[in-house]
Amino acid sequence: MGEVTRVAGAWREAEITLTASADVPDAYTAVDVWADFTHDSGLTLRRPAFYDGGRTWRVRFSSPLPHGQWHWSTGASLDEPGLRGVSGTVEVEPAEPGAHRFRRHGFWRMSPGGRSLVHADGAPAILVADTAWALPWRATEEQVRVYAADRQAKGFNAVLLMSVQPDMRAVGPRDRTADEGFDVAFEDLPTGHLNDLDPAYFQYLDRLLDILVEHEIVPVLQPVFQGFGWKGLDVAGTVVPAAEYARYCRYLVARYGARPAIYLVGADGSGREPQIPAGGAEVHAWDCYAQPTGIHYRPHADNRAWQDADWLDFQWCQTGHRGEHVPERVADMWRNIPVRAVANGEPTYERTRSRDNAAGWWQGHEAWSNLCAGGTMGVVYGAANIWQWRLHEDEPGHSAYFLAPSGGWRDSLAFEGSTYVGLLGKILDGLPTTDMEPDWQTFNTTRALRVPGRLHLIYQENGTPLRTVHAEGLPTRYRIIDPRTGRTLEQGPREPGQQIGEECREPRVVVLHD
Repeated sequence: MGEVTRVAGAWREAEITLTASADVPDAYTAVDVWADFTHDSGLTLRRPAFYDGGRTWRVRFSSPLPHGQWHWSTGASLDEPGLRGVSGTVEVEPAEPGAHRFRRHGFWRMSPGGRSLVHADGAPAILVADTAWALPWRATEEQVRVYAADRQAKGFNAVLLMSVQPDMRAVGPRDRTADEGFDVAFEDLPTGHLNDLDPAYFQYLDRLLDILVEHEIVPVLQPVFQGFGWKGLDVAGTVVPAAEYARYCRYLVARYGARPAIYLVGADGSGREPQIPAGGAEVHAWDCYAQPTGIHYRPHADNRAWQDADWLDFQWCQTGHRGEHVPERVADMWRNIPVRAVANGEPTYERTRSRDNAAGWWQGHEAWSNLCAGGTMGVVYGAANIWQWRLHEDEPGHSAYFLAPSGGWRDSLAFEGSTYVGLLGKILDGLPTTDMEPDWQTFNTTRALRVPGRLHLIYQENGTPLRTVHAEGLPTRYRIIDPRTGRTLEQGPREPGQQIGEECREPRVVVLHD
């Protein structure tokens, strides 16, 4: 019968350990291992294994079904009895789903129309992401607990992460608590390669991502950055051979793909770097849960590379760091064909270069404007000092362009704008947002979204009475919400011909939903 592993309910990660009978040369680069899982119902899923040092490989698997048995057996690219032909069973025992969102509803995937996120059970979802790019190789477990608790309480549900320190010329102590210190995932990354993997780095990263996921924060995993990087010291993401980049993408799917994840295979580049389609295709081939995969672009890009690729689920623009609102970038991308989900993946970092740049309500207005322009996958926020995980105000070595005038990452958690972006997620939570689309026809307003017959969502920068132009199929109940506090200001049934709301000249959100 082989090894039996028991898990309580669907979407719980089970880990299977495989041990080679002898040392295997070039274990990371030259050996492929996988396991096929077949459920009693006949459903079969394949999960890649990952090398974890010594003679050890591991397979991680989550059942999308709430009960039953999964019988598994392994394959390998070499005839090694500890890796090939090993078998066992994962028994899924009925269990209450509990409070954790991703155990109740399953992992994220793309909506039927490709415009937004849904959970595996179809429950709607809106991405509300932060950018803590340097967290994987700079933060400690204690720090990530502080960070995750703050972001979850505010309403964030995802975070953009550089999975490795990408600058080939960056130097510093291998100490996460020291000035300019960082941990190292590949010893040969400074030469533009990804062959000499350090399993201890990823064992520590396991614990950091565990903390994020337990706080219902989805890691958005970027393999090796293509743009500025950490300090602008020659990123490896544009020079790593495409085959090595693809292998590393498979490793990320193997190690972290049996838990909530998003794969950001391209970041801060043109999108046409050869590493990106190689990585995207590898994720698509090995991710049996079909979690979202896409690209985030630099500010001066057309934001539509590989638009028709099978592996591409989303396109994220970037509008630079000068404190300008540019929702037309999102609107332009929304019209691209084939349809891909859209978001502004990197608006201006709050307080970058000055205390006033993109500060406070600027971030709330930016989020709601991008959402209504067609960024219906969700919204992304960033704060100076958090993204580079600046330890304290006097830490040297960072580009002044991206720093806040004072403080370190912990101080930046309290920046006002993060509260407003998080509130967007709280306001929309539970609403039928799946595949909502921009709406310029129903009301006398410029920023609105709709799911015909189910939901209308209006953002007013300066609240004025809302007049209906086309009322057919409109929901009969409305709520007026202050997006700066989340407080409901007014609610009730909508009467025929009624104008909604009074003149207030303040930001507000109107939700029509029965």
